[in-house]
Amino acid sequence: MSHINEITPEKLEEMLDNNQDIHVIDVRENEEVAQGMIPTATHIPLGHVPEAAPDLDKDKEYVMVCRSGKRSMNAATYLKENGFNNVNNLAGGMLDWSGEKEF
Repeated sequence: MSHINEITPEKLEEMLDNNQDIHVIDVRENEEVAQGMIPTATHIPLGHVPEAAPDLDKDKEYVMVCRSGKRSMNAATYLKENGFNNVNNLAGGMLDWSGEKEF
């Protein structure tokens, strides 16, 4: 299994605050996303990641997000195994996210 870098919610918030070129992908289900999403995040439910992957730019940096970090790790692993080199997982997921949310 490929190593997936995990970043803390605080680090992600700092990266977003500094307008770093990072793309957040939320892999939770619709009813979970309705409870709030990280601003700028793109919603791609976990089951849709394989069909959405060809439309993603392999040269960009991604942070995968779910509720606790387990499903997003699966999504990050999938992308890494399919040629995405700069994929991160949000450690602790939205349970540990204390930053801004959009609804």
